[in-house]
Amino acid sequence: MYNRFEVNKVLVIAPKKVSEATWQNEINKWPELRILRYSTVLGSKSQRIKALNTPADIYIINRDNVVWLVDYYKNSWPFDFVICDEFSSFKNHSSKRFKALAAVKPHIKRVVGLTGTPSPNSLLDLWSQVYLLDGGERLGKSFYSYRGSFFEGDYMGYSYKPRDFAKEEILQRISDVCVSMKAEDYLELPECVENIIPVKLDAKAQKAYSTMERDAVLELENAEEIDATSAAALSTKLLQLANGAVYDEDKNYHEIHDCKIEAFMETLEQLQGQNVLVFYNFKHDLDRLIKVLGKTKLSFRKLEGPEDQKDWNEGKINVLLTHPASSAYGLNLQQGGHHVIWFGLNWNYELYIQANKRLHRQGQKSSVIVHHLVTKGTRDEDVMEALRRKEDSQNYVLESLKARIKRIKSEI
Repeated sequence: MYNRFEVNKVLVIAPKKVSEATWQNEINKWPELRILRYSTVLGSKSQRIKALNTPADIYIINRDNVVWLVDYYKNSWPFDFVICDEFSSFKNHSSKRFKALAAVKPHIKRVVGLTGTPSPNSLLDLWSQVYLLDGGERLGKSFYSYRGSFFEGDYMGYSYKPRDFAKEEILQRISDVCVSMKAEDYLELPECVENIIPVKLDAKAQKAYSTMERDAVLELENAEEIDATSAAALSTKLLQLANGAVYDEDKNYHEIHDCKIEAFMETLEQLQGQNVLVFYNFKHDLDRLIKVLGKTKLSFRKLEGPEDQKDWNEGKINVLLTHPASSAYGLNLQQGGHHVIWFGLNWNYELYIQANKRLHRQGQKSSVIVHHLVTKGTRDEDVMEALRRKEDSQNYVLESLKARIKRIKSEI
């Protein structure tokens, strides 16, 4: 853009939670990228239009708004460089989002697709993604001609399998536009990889969080005199709300938002069926996770006994739900998967490390990836910092809360 002047305007298409914060955080993280201006095209129609009319180099949009965006610009499509984050979300040739992007393909000079699972179900899933790269030059301009050339169906035409020559031929045809890179071939990876997934609260949830935080602070007379007990109580309330629900005095919970639930489901989608060990913090976390997982075809279970452990290690469970306090010690779960998701974070460093060790232990054959859902601007961020400080984490619990209290009182 500013070196060889080969592109003028960049569009990044990503899952909702990724488009809210992840790309923005990465741009701000790297000194080489800080000259680039970005605009986040999310929210209501008027907010999206305002963002599109804001001068920027990179425009970041949720993939669910692609159809709207194409219809908004029609033949005046301005983006000559399009990046599709999680490209496999365009694998369905009959989906509206694929058809919309394909319609403006002639206006786009460069397309980059990023995915860890280019063909999650079969080689059939490659056609639409490659079509967006080359307009049908390599695999044909029609999905059905591609399927007829490289696959054979059963007698009812319900399922297709690649012909004997198909895989080699397909990969050879696309080899000049596709790069497959395995991390272990290029990087000396640590055995356990940390992945921070930022979760942005919507306006209603942010207001609820700020109000609760402010009201709790107003009840405190002196921030310096807050003790560990009251600090823990306030932190617990704020962590509950960051997760999406809070308990009342009768121990009934009230749902406030689904922002973290949405991020959780998007993370599962991006893992494309790989098994996941999920740690929750509160009982209402478990209830809400079970509710949303019940709407999917994934097999899920709460870890309660040896049979659950056995079924997980045999690969019979896609999502295993557990509280770290009940499963952080003594369990061997490394044969069932290598992904961990922390839906609700825990202050206890030892508990946190031991919980991750359920997968990161002898016998594990893959790099363990620990995903953390961290709600931006909330106590979640303080928890992550405390965990990074390791031995100093308990003191940081109190000091970070005092800092928040001082800031809020000064604003009031």
